[in-house]
Amino acid sequence: MPAPAPSPAAATPPPPPPSAAAPRDADGEISWGWPASGPVTTPFDDVRSKGLSIAGKAGDPVLAAADGRVVYAGSGLRGYGNLVIVKHNATFLTAYAHNQALLVKEDQVVRRGQKIAEMGSSDTDRVQLHFEVRRLGKPVDPARVLPVR
Repeated sequence: MPAPAPSPAAATPPPPPPSAAAPRDADGEISWGWPASGPVTTPFDDVRSKGLSIAGKAGDPVLAAADGRVVYAGSGLRGYGNLVIVKHNATFLTAYAHNQALLVKEDQVVRRGQKIAEMGSSDTDRVQLHFEVRRLGKPVDPARVLPVR
């Protein structure tokens, strides 16, 4: 009696090891998008700016950068004006500051690209979106997670 042929699963080689590409801060499951279309006027800086300032006109759309749940929508944090904070998972949250109008409420689920606010100048001297990404509560450069544009 001939020996049974090896099963195809046993004959396939193991998958190649993961590439040595830089890890994306464990955010592989998050699909990021830009929260506004204007130019960046202030880059991230650990000392002076915990996020990016993005220029625009009053009323321009502010978009959720990724899927998540609104954990704050209000004006109670001094220096941020009308603010929306979205929690994306146990690691990441994003903040959208200086809006003229908030279009979401706390505990609301949002999708990447959804309009969540209108750009304004609340608690600042010019119309802009101040956008922050926090990883485990600490500010990180949004340019590290946002797609290149």
